[in-house]
Amino acid sequence: MGSFTLEEISGFSEELIKKTCLIAMAAHKSPDKLFLVEYSRTSSDVFFSFPGSWSADHWFTRQPFGEIKVDQSDLLCPNDKVATSLRSIGRDELATVNEGFLRRFERILATSSLQTEVEKAILEKRKIVFTGHSSGGAVAILATVWFLEQYLKPEKTSVSPLCVTFGSPLVGDFIFNHALTRENWSQYFLHFVMRYDIVPRILLAPLSSMGQELEQILCLLNRKAMFPIQGSIVEASKFYETVMRNASAVASHAACRLMGNTNPILDTVASFIELSPYRPCGTFVFCAGHGKLVLVRNADAILQLLFYSSQLCSDEELKSIAKRSLNDHFNYLSELQESLNKPIVQLDHLEGLPLSSINTALNELGLSTKARLCLRAAGEHEKQKLSNQQRMDGYYDAFKLSKDEDDFKANVKRLELTGIWDEIIEMLNRYELPEGFESRKEWIELATRYRRIVEPLDIANYYRHAKNEDTGPYMYKGRPRRYRYTQRWREHALRMPVGSSAESCFWAEVEELLLYSTTNTNPGAFADIRERTINLERKLEEWFRGTQISNDVFLKGSTLTKWWITLPHQHKSASRIQGLINS
Repeated sequence: MGSFTLEEISGFSEELIKKTCLIAMAAHKSPDKLFLVEYSRTSSDVFFSFPGSWSADHWFTRQPFGEIKVDQSDLLCPNDKVATSLRSIGRDELATVNEGFLRRFERILATSSLQTEVEKAILEKRKIVFTGHSSGGAVAILATVWFLEQYLKPEKTSVSPLCVTFGSPLVGDFIFNHALTRENWSQYFLHFVMRYDIVPRILLAPLSSMGQELEQILCLLNRKAMFPIQGSIVEASKFYETVMRNASAVASHAACRLMGNTNPILDTVASFIELSPYRPCGTFVFCAGHGKLVLVRNADAILQLLFYSSQLCSDEELKSIAKRSLNDHFNYLSELQESLNKPIVQLDHLEGLPLSSINTALNELGLSTKARLCLRAAGEHEKQKLSNQQRMDGYYDAFKLSKDEDDFKANVKRLELTGIWDEIIEMLNRYELPEGFESRKEWIELATRYRRIVEPLDIANYYRHAKNEDTGPYMYKGRPRRYRYTQRWREHALRMPVGSSAESCFWAEVEELLLYSTTNTNPGAFADIRERTINLERKLEEWFRGTQISNDVFLKGSTLTKWWITLPHQHKSASRIQGLINS
C-alpha cells in the first residue's frame, strides 16, 4: 500500500481525468443525443461520451439480472469462425454482459456516425477516449471492448483506447473480467466510484427484489440534472437497503470462496438465492471523501469494497446515507477537483493489509476488521495464483530440456506427463492460475508440442482397448480436457478458426472411418462417409504443407494408409493426398 499521484500509478493524467469528467457530465445533460464527440485543443485526444438511460427496461431486459452471453451480439462476437476474446480459452466459456446496455450500444453504432468518427480518429492517429456517467459509462465500457476487438490489430491501429467512467454500473461477469485481464486490456479501463453512490451497486441486486422502486429511483436520478432531490426519502431508503442486502450476499459468497471454504452449503445457498453474475473489471478509484482517493486493481477486492465501503454502521444512518447515495452520483466533478492534485492511496499487497490502520483514506472508506479480512483474502488468492504459476514454470523448465521426441518420452513418461498436465488444467478450470497463463507464448508452444506427440498415443491406446465400444467415439466422449484446452490456446493466440488446430487428434477420425469401412462393406457405404473423408484429406494436406504433421503418417502400414487403401478406386485416383500416400 502506497501513496502516489494518479498519473504515476495509472498513466491517466490529472488533466485528462478532469476533461473526461466534464465531457461525461455534458453528455449526461444531453440525453437527446446518442453520443458527443470532442477534439482536444491541446493534445491529440478525442473524446467520445455517452449519455445514460433512466428507464428500468434499459437496465433489466429480463429476470433476474438482464444478462446474456456475448455470442448474442454481432459486435462482440462478430465471426463464427474465430471466437471472441470475451471467453475463457480452455473452458471455452463465453462471457456474460448486460443485455440492456449492449443493445443500447448496438443501436448507437447502427444509427449514428460513431463508427465513422472513430475510424476518422484512427486515421488521424488520435488518442481515443471513451467515457460516460452512470449507465453512459456502461456503454463506454462496451464501446471500448468493441474497439479493442475490432481495431487493436497491427493492420488497423496500434493506438490503444482509454475508457474512463464515473458512477458506472457493472457490465460483465467474472469471465468478462478474466478475458480483459488475460488480453492485457484491463489497463485501459479506469472507473471512479463515490463511496455511497448506489448506481455502481444496483446490478448486484435482482430485478425481483426491487419491484417498482428502481423506476422511481431512476426517475429521481434523471430529475437530479434539473433540480435537487426533494422528498422520496422513504423510497430511496428502501431501495438502498435492498441493493445493499443483495450486495452483502454476493460479497459474502465471494469471500467464502476466496478463503477456501469448501462447505457444500455454499452451493446449496447459491441454488436458491439469486446471486448477481456481475463483477468489476479494470481499475477502480474509490472517492472516499475529503479529497481522499483509493485505487484498486484486484477485481475480488473491488467487489468487497463495493459493499463494505458503503455499508451502514447503524440503522439510524439509513435515511441520511440513502439521500447521500443519490446525491453522490452527481458529485464526481467537484470531488475530483478537490482530490486529483493530492496523493492517491494504492491498495496493493493486500495479503499484508493491517487489520487496524491509521491510514486516513482507508478510515474514510469505513473499512471494518471483517472488510479488511476479506481484502486480505483477495490478496492471498492472487498471491496463490502467482505461486501456482511459479510451480508450473518449474515443470516447464523440465520439459524444455527435451530436444526431440525420443528425449521427450524418455525423460518424462506419458503417465507422468498426463498427471502434470491434468493438474494444470484443473487449476485453470478452477481459475487458480493468473488470467494471462493461457496466453503465454512459451506455454502455448510447449502444450502444442506435447499435444502433437502424446495425443496420438492416447488415441491409439483408446481404440486398442476398444474403449469406444463402451464410451463412444474418442472426440465426443473420450478426449481429455488437457488436449481440448491446449488446442484452444493455440487457436486463440493465432486467431485461428475454432477447431482448425486439430492436427494432434485426426487419428481419432481415421480410427472411426476405418471402423465404419470394416463393418460396412456394402457398395454404397462410402457415400455415407464421403464428405468426412474429403474434409479429412483436405486438412491432412494443409497440416502437412504447414509442417504440423510429418510424412511418417503416410507411410505404408500406418493406420491412415490401411484405411485409405480400402476406399473406392475412383475416389483415390482424384484424392488430394494420393501423392503423399504413394510417396
